[in-house]
Amino acid sequence: MKNNSKTRTLITLLLSSVLFLAGCASTKTKETQSKRTEPGLTELFGGSDAPDQYPSVPKTVTRHTAAPREYLPKEVTFTTADFPDLWDRIRAGYALPPIKSRHIAEYERWYSSRPEYIERLVRRATPYLYYISTQVESRNMPMEIALLPAIESAYKPDALSSAKAVGLWQFIPATGRHYGLKQNWWYDGRKDIYSSTRSALDYLEKLNRDFGGDWALTLASYNAGEGTVSRAIAVNQRAGKPTNYTSLKLRNETRRYVPKLIALSNIIKDPEKYGLKIASVPNEPYFSVIRLNSQIDLGVVADATNIPVKELEMLNPGFKRWATDPAGPHRLLVTASTSEMVADAIAGIPQHKRVRWAHFKVKKGDSLGLIAHHYRLSVASIKKTNNLKSDRITIGQDLLIPVSRGYRNGKHRYQATSFSGKKSKTANNTSQHTPKIISVRKGDTLWSLSRRYKVTLNELTEWNKINASDMLFSGQKLKIWRY
Repeated sequence: MKNNSKTRTLITLLLSSVLFLAGCASTKTKETQSKRTEPGLTELFGGSDAPDQYPSVPKTVTRHTAAPREYLPKEVTFTTADFPDLWDRIRAGYALPPIKSRHIAEYERWYSSRPEYIERLVRRATPYLYYISTQVESRNMPMEIALLPAIESAYKPDALSSAKAVGLWQFIPATGRHYGLKQNWWYDGRKDIYSSTRSALDYLEKLNRDFGGDWALTLASYNAGEGTVSRAIAVNQRAGKPTNYTSLKLRNETRRYVPKLIALSNIIKDPEKYGLKIASVPNEPYFSVIRLNSQIDLGVVADATNIPVKELEMLNPGFKRWATDPAGPHRLLVTASTSEMVADAIAGIPQHKRVRWAHFKVKKGDSLGLIAHHYRLSVASIKKTNNLKSDRITIGQDLLIPVSRGYRNGKHRYQATSFSGKKSKTANNTSQHTPKIISVRKGDTLWSLSRRYKVTLNELTEWNKINASDMLFSGQKLKIWRY
């Protein structure tokens, strides 16, 4: 009997445990279902800035746990057959969790009232969007991230902020270098579509890990800096307040940053709802990467392929001069439809003809600094080309100068040019001593003028005693000392 009694007691305890565990599992299931059935974004367009449903980040702000699974997009790679229009592919990968913010509706109204702006945005995005989207998708990130350059730079590779942030993804110099974007006289990786996109996504991935998979905090940190957001979280933690994005005390720009991206995402998702039409973008590569083994003059490529230099510059904005960086990256982006032809053409260019050279004979009064200034080169590049150990040069010394097509076809006479201030009998040096006076036309900017006349933005501002941020007006006269 005692054994039977013990058996019954044991069975009772086991049944109780099973029922208890089942109850726990049921509770967890309900909690999970509750989390996964949050109201859609359109139900959260109220006028308040009440805290959203994001989970609070862990107390250790500097390092957080891995992202919760529900905050990651589906691990699916879409093909052209699935979505001929790239916009549909992007829409299918939307995965940003909703937030409550009155600014979403504000920006929806702003975008929907500016159809011309949306058209320009789409036109500028078209060459870059497939590559960006593919990179975002390959990292299993929300596809709204492919629209982030619209917020950062309006898809302008040459965009420059007052904080010296540059490029589609608006890297400041220090952050760009930290994420592998080289910046020198020849090249600025922050403007390089290929490199800057990878670096930006590396940075976003790092921020997302640090903020526990919370994409709103990730994006806020991309805008304001990780330290700023971490400090705001710490303040709320000490005060016992929520630490989600909309609960933090952040500057106005950062509070509007995520709502602005969500608003644009909504516009792209259903343009007809907002009275807009968005041109389709083919779901196929716009450009291909041509691998080079050395420096090459973009003018040489243009001559060999009949591709306009402007088109090469549009796809390769990272190169600041007429040629690629002699130290790399040794690659060139060209339209996908021309890639084989361009690769064959470049392969047929002898190594010694890939960069155009001028022969320069040093005269009295010349210096490497003056020579470099005239040819828009760095002293270091001239020294490297001519294997010079110091800045000292001698009268009669011959130098090789890498020059652009514009210089070779221009008014300069290389062999007889002197920078001493004295005119050579055999040279036409007037262009270096007399500035060209240009008249600003409607739509001109300092940047567009610098590209047109093959000078730098700094040179334009120095020559005309103006700031890079100054507005130009039609009819304004400017000096160009080299053209």
